Amino acid sequence: MTDLWHLFLSAAFVDNMPLTLFLGLCTFLALSKRSESALGLGIAMTGVLGVTVPLNWLIYQGLLAPGAWAWAGMPALDLSYLSLIAFIGVIAATVQVLEMLLDRFFPGVHAAFGVFLPLLTVQCAILGGSLFMVDRSYDFDESIVFGLGSGVGFAIAVVMLGAIRSRLAYADLPTGLRGLGIAFILTGMMSLGFASFAQMAMSQ
Repeated sequence: MTDLWHLFLSAAFVDNMPLTLFLGLCTFLALSKRSESALGLGIAMTGVLGVTVPLNWLIYQGLLAPGAWAWAGMPALDLSYLSLIAFIGVIAATVQVLEMLLDRFFPGVHAAFGVFLPLLTVQCAILGGSLFMVDRSYDFDESIVFGLGSGVGFAIAVVMLGAIRSRLAYADLPTGLRGLGIAFILTGMMSLGFASFAQMAMSQ
């Protein structure tokens, strides 16, 4: 249990998708203008990562990994080269279901996402979660914890940025820093802060 908790904290803070690994910055910057849309993105990322990473683990270990077909008398069969296509298919299906649920039950959140909700299908942070899961040889429990931790870490980062940008909307910023200019500066400063977690982890 302690190891899983450490993995969760590591996925959320040490390997933070947007601020440490610099994945998913497109939606991270685009949907952090307001706290409401940032919170919605964080919840969506947590849900999609929490579902797709363990699902892709099951698909990879059951069908694609070397030796997965040993039970059928084909121990040498290796379909791991299909993992990228399979992972994207699972992510696309999950995002489609999420979009239908939001449209049905939370139309306000769905409208806030706009065109960015379908773009979660090709969100590199979501795909990166499944690829890291394979590369690091996580088991099923670890894949669940890693997916949820990565989503929570993304949510914390985007909500923090959204809250700061909402306050800065009332600030008298220089013209060149308004909009994405100040967003890039804030993201860089937050990234430096999250980098300290990696230094703390390395020192232990």
